Amino acid sequence: MTALAPQPEPQQTHFDSPEQQVYLQLWRTYDCLKALEEALFVQYDLSAQQYNVLRLLQAVAPGTMQTMELGRRLISRAPDTTRLLDRLEKRSLIQRSRLPENRRVVEIAITRQGQALLEKMADAVIEMHQSQLGHLSATQQKQLVKLLKRTREPHEDASCDWLESD
Repeated sequence: MTALAPQPEPQQTHFDSPEQQVYLQLWRTYDCLKALEEALFVQYDLSAQQYNVLRLLQAVAPGTMQTMELGRRLISRAPDTTRLLDRLEKRSLIQRSRLPENRRVVEIAITRQGQALLEKMADAVIEMHQSQLGHLSATQQKQLVKLLKRTREPHEDASCDWLESD
């Protein structure tokens, strides 16, 4: 009978600091959750940013929102908001208009088609969020929100206060 060779120990991941470990855990978590989001949104030919725009405009409907305000409220900063809006307008999901008294100001509104798309997606979006985070208890979800807000605190400006509602 021959002796089994010793098995090598699983390689431990080395982090340069505890902060790096936390950051990489956040990044990996984002990547996992983002994959579920992308799998849903691709079915509707939307990006997460486009969906975010439609939701923001739905919140002010039947009113409008100025482009600058919309850009300020996006979850992720869009480097090219104009192109993002062009794609939504081409699909008749939004409409843009300029103020007669100041042609530089662009007002944006969600269209009936945009509203209909959000209604069509509503249950699937709820299911996606349940799949992403439903395994956490309500208490754990609240704790996570609190920790994430605390993590962002020194890095966000006051323009992001709208996200702070409970």
